[in-house]
Amino acid sequence: MTTPSSPFLSLVIPAYNEERRLPPTLEHVKQYLAVQGYPSEIIVVDNNSKDATAEVARRAGVIVLCEPRRGKGAAVRTGMLAAKGEYVLFSDADLSTPIEEVEKLMAALRAGHDIAIGSRALPESHLPVRQPWYRELVGRAGNLLVRMMAVHGIADTQCGFKLFPRETARRLFGAQRMTGIAFDMEVLFLAQRLGLKIAEVPVTWIDNPDTRISRVRDSADAIKDLIRIRITWLLRRYQV
Repeated sequence: MTTPSSPFLSLVIPAYNEERRLPPTLEHVKQYLAVQGYPSEIIVVDNNSKDATAEVARRAGVIVLCEPRRGKGAAVRTGMLAAKGEYVLFSDADLSTPIEEVEKLMAALRAGHDIAIGSRALPESHLPVRQPWYRELVGRAGNLLVRMMAVHGIADTQCGFKLFPRETARRLFGAQRMTGIAFDMEVLFLAQRLGLKIAEVPVTWIDNPDTRISRVRDSADAIKDLIRIRITWLLRRYQV
């Protein structure tokens, strides 16, 4: 594996109705990447928004793709497969994990891991603004279920901050089938089945109450998708 000493980094941001949050996010990301010692590109994937998400992203001078299928997984897949960088990071539009944390993930790839993922659940993780206790409880229960059914040994599969070498991203996201929030679980499930080394990296994470996730509906959909992932694997329908 090539180590990312001076990478070309692609940043993929899925966005649904983010016309308000995107401008400051993109301005901060552009300022940060401009002073780094490597080239970069920013890709915003408009996930069938009802507002001016695509327009404000274009005005910011970044690459804009449109994914007509609703679902974060569909948007991330579109961006990851279109990315031209040697290394591809996807991040949530609210920057709950600050872009500066990418350096920690880069270090994990330099250390020999195949994939590096941000984690909110490790003792070294820094959570200056935490979720409400009931959301944390639901999250822990969900992660326990994920570990039992699909992804073993990873405390936080759902943090929206993950870094992949481009060829690894194309292999995994090219095989991805889930279009909702379970796509993280699916991609990591496939990575483990392929024997890839995954680094779970403690990061700073700041809760933003203005979330696009419905805990009840999306959690129920994720459980259904976990079952679909297992069945799809057992039927040998993944093309990896």
